[in-house]
Amino acid sequence: MRRDTATGGPPSAAEEPVADATTGSSGRETPNEIRPSARLVSHTPEPETAVALAARLCYSKSGLAEVVAGLTEAETASFIDKLREAGHLSPFEHASFQFYIEGSRAMLAQLTRHRIASYSVQSMRYVAPARPEYVVPPLVRRDEARLVVYRAQMDQAFAAYHDLLARGVPAEDARMVLGQGVATRLVCTFNARSLHNFFRLRCCRRAQWEIRQIAYQMRREVRRIAPALFSDAGPACESLGHCTEGRFSCGRHRFLGRIGPAPAGNS
Repeated sequence: MRRDTATGGPPSAAEEPVADATTGSSGRETPNEIRPSARLVSHTPEPETAVALAARLCYSKSGLAEVVAGLTEAETASFIDKLREAGHLSPFEHASFQFYIEGSRAMLAQLTRHRIASYSVQSMRYVAPARPEYVVPPLVRRDEARLVVYRAQMDQAFAAYHDLLARGVPAEDARMVLGQGVATRLVCTFNARSLHNFFRLRCCRRAQWEIRQIAYQMRREVRRIAPALFSDAGPACESLGHCTEGRFSCGRHRFLGRIGPAPAGNS
């Protein structure tokens, strides 16, 4: 994992966002409030081997048995590094990772913009929440007056929702009174190449706080399983060596050591 080499610069974007830890009476969670979270539930067996095997076959005159023979852990890691340096990333697509995610509908709208992935979302057409469940933004939680307003609005929206259900309005229509902060649950599956793109965009400081928190949790999970595949995964200033945000840049890339130009992808 690349690290800052300069001193006196801004805090490292590599540091994972820390969940708000307010302990005052106004900041305590109620049973209705959920914390955004992501957990790896399944993945391709030996994902790094799967990628290296596919890549090795591309450059081999032999069949599967010869390709698999002698594919050590060290050779696998070396092969992955060479693929990354060459921008030959299509073999990364042979490794898939499935996650269980909880968060807000606002987060879901951002997550599903990443189209090279599969999503199965808890339906609010068929599943009517028995009680309010929602996400509270950290800047709301830290201020008692804001939190009182936020919770009251959520309670009012859910009360209207259940009132409409009681009056015979279908759940698929009644749900429209609920806001973007309402909780959702889903399972999604990404391949390793798509995850690199996801981390480059969503680990960036400019990403919205919730999707960024989810992205860092997902990155931590996949690094535990496939460290060689995701050693350089992260915001563009880390993974590419430069910022892609133009005039909106936070400036962190200027405080990083030179880590080379972005690879020229060729597949």
